[in-house]
Amino acid sequence: MAESVYKVIELVGTSTESWEKAAAAAVERAAQSLRDLRVAEVVEMDLVIEEGKVTTYRTKLKLSFKFESGE
Repeated sequence: MAESVYKVIELVGTSTESWEKAAAAAVERAAQSLRDLRVAEVVEMDLVIEEGKVTTYRTKLKLSFKFESGE
């Protein structure tokens, strides 16, 4: 069995509805240009507040995917 290498990147997804939808938005967008997504780890969640009301949920993820050489 060949050994594998994975790259980890950080992404921030946003949603006006929930942290879960913010996380899903980040993963779904990453899936459009990256292959073999493996694990997403939530590292931070925060909110944008405007005029005393929550307007945006933000979820920061560490996302790993299989690293392939250009060979």
